[in-house]
Amino acid sequence: MKSAVVLFPGINREHDMIRALRMVSGRDPYTVWHTEAELPAGVDLVVIPGGFSFGDYLRAGAIAARSPIMRAVERAAGRGVKVLGVCNGFQILTETHLLPGALMRNAGLKFVCRTIDLQVENADTFLTNRLSRGDVLPCPVAHHDGNFFADDETLKRLEGEGRVVFRYANGTNPNGSLNDIAGIINERGNVIGMMPHPEDRVEPLHGGDECLPLFRSVVEQVAAS
Repeated sequence: MKSAVVLFPGINREHDMIRALRMVSGRDPYTVWHTEAELPAGVDLVVIPGGFSFGDYLRAGAIAARSPIMRAVERAAGRGVKVLGVCNGFQILTETHLLPGALMRNAGLKFVCRTIDLQVENADTFLTNRLSRGDVLPCPVAHHDGNFFADDETLKRLEGEGRVVFRYANGTNPNGSLNDIAGIINERGNVIGMMPHPEDRVEPLHGGDECLPLFRSVVEQVAAS
């Protein structure tokens, strides 16, 4: 699997993501700086990792969404390339309208950093096909603007079309997200955004490797396509 990790000033989780991708694919992903206008040829997966791109000025992800590389990500998504945005990456994907909704300030107006229970709602995606609907994984979160919001029509469409991929389970919603939504997928099925950080729960030094199957799911999906 050929993957690329997109970097912006202020992104700070790229090394964790690179390590997770290396563990499952056996090769280092490309790293792509935000001023570049094209992605490496033939990439199967583009990942936008977490952090605080451009210091979260204006709105979280708003400036990064207007970087040259995001036009290339939009074109890749349009061709069917798989795109994963984690935390700040999710915020950037909503700001580029590759995913619907918005990520607002946490309901408690405080930065939250802890482990939550992440429940799989849709096991038929490129990120979850090695898991089953209802599986619950411990997964870290670390964000200030993770409160997912969408208008009623959009929310009904996401729920009705099975496009909620993850929910916060067992009362662990850390931010007030509507319907406990922790991650969603686009209509085509090739763009996923999620607030929790699965790349930080993939090996024993993290306290467990329960989230490793998510990354293995991507590799298997690419190999089968």
